[in-house]
Amino acid sequence: MEHITILAIESSCDETSASIVRDGVVLNNVVATQKVHEEYGGVVPELASRAHQQNIIPVVEQAFRETGIAKEELTAIGFTRGPGLLGALLVGTAYAKSMALALDIPLIEVNHMEAHILAHFIDEPRPPFPFLCLTVSGGHTQIVLVKDHLTMEVVGKTQDDAVGEAFDKSAKLLGLPYPGGPMIDKYAQLGDPHKFEFPVSEMEGYNYSFSGIKTAILYFLQREKRKDEQFIEKNLNDICASIQFTFIKMLMQKLKRASRELKVPHIAIAGGVSANKGLRQALEEEAKKSRWTVYFPDFEYCTDNAGMIAIAAHYKYEAGEFCEQSVSPDPRMSI
Repeated sequence: MEHITILAIESSCDETSASIVRDGVVLNNVVATQKVHEEYGGVVPELASRAHQQNIIPVVEQAFRETGIAKEELTAIGFTRGPGLLGALLVGTAYAKSMALALDIPLIEVNHMEAHILAHFIDEPRPPFPFLCLTVSGGHTQIVLVKDHLTMEVVGKTQDDAVGEAFDKSAKLLGLPYPGGPMIDKYAQLGDPHKFEFPVSEMEGYNYSFSGIKTAILYFLQREKRKDEQFIEKNLNDICASIQFTFIKMLMQKLKRASRELKVPHIAIAGGVSANKGLRQALEEEAKKSRWTVYFPDFEYCTDNAGMIAIAAHYKYEAGEFCEQSVSPDPRMSI
C-alpha cells in the first residue's frame, strides 16, 4: 500500500516552519524563529516576508534530511493559506505551489486557525467529538465547537482585539521586552492576582472584547506613576498577576457558559496563549468543579508550527479536499 506522505509549510506570521507527515504520523517539526522583530516591539510585516524568503529553503531541506524522505516520495503539499500577514503567506504559498507543480502532485490549502485546533490530533490523548476549543493567540480569540476533523463552528469570538495582543500591549506598557505575553506569565507566578482590580468587559453571547481593558490598564499605570515614578518597578509581580488574572477570568466566564449551555464537557485550548501557565491552571481547576475533561497541546504545537498544518493536511487529503494552482493567500480567512 502506498504511503500518504505530505510536506507542510507554515508562514503566516514570524515563524517559518516545515513538517512531514506520513500516514497521519507527524515525523518532525522544523521551526525557524525570526529574531529581527524584537528591537521593534512587534512583528514588522515587510521584515517578516524577507526573513521567510531567507528561511524557507533551509527549513524544508532540514525537514527532508531529518526524516530521510526524498521529495519524490511526496503525495501532496499542504500550506497555510490564511489567516495571517499577506506578504508572509505569499512566500509559503508560492513555494508550495511551485514545488507541487514541479512534482506534479496535489496542493492542500490549510486554515491556520483550524490547524491550531487539529494540533490536538498529533499525539495522544485526542479529544472526542464534539468538543469546545478555546483558540487564543496574538491575532485571534475564539470559542469553536468542533464537530469532526473538518467541521467546525465559531460560537464566540473577540469583537476587537485578541487576548494575545492584549497581553503583549500590556507588557509593552510595563516596559517588558517583546514578546511580552510570556513575560507577564512569568512575573504573574510571583505576584498577588487580587492586588489590583481591572474592569471586565461584558459582551453578548459568547463573544469577547479586550480593547476596553487595555485602555483601563493604560490609565491605571499613568495614574499610579504620577503618584510614584517607581510604581511599576516596585509592583511588577502584582501588576502582572492582576492583569493575567483578569484576562483569564474573562476567557473562562464565556467558556464555562458555552460548555454549560451547549452541554459539551470536553474542553481544549489552542494557539500561542495556550502555553500560558495561568490559563492551564485555571482550566484544570475548573475541570474539577465542572467535571470537564481538558486537553492541552504540547508546548511545541502551541505557537505557529508546520506540524499542525501537516496533520490538518492529512485529514483533508483523506477527504479528497485539494485546491487549484490558481489559489492565492487569504489574510482574513475564517473558520
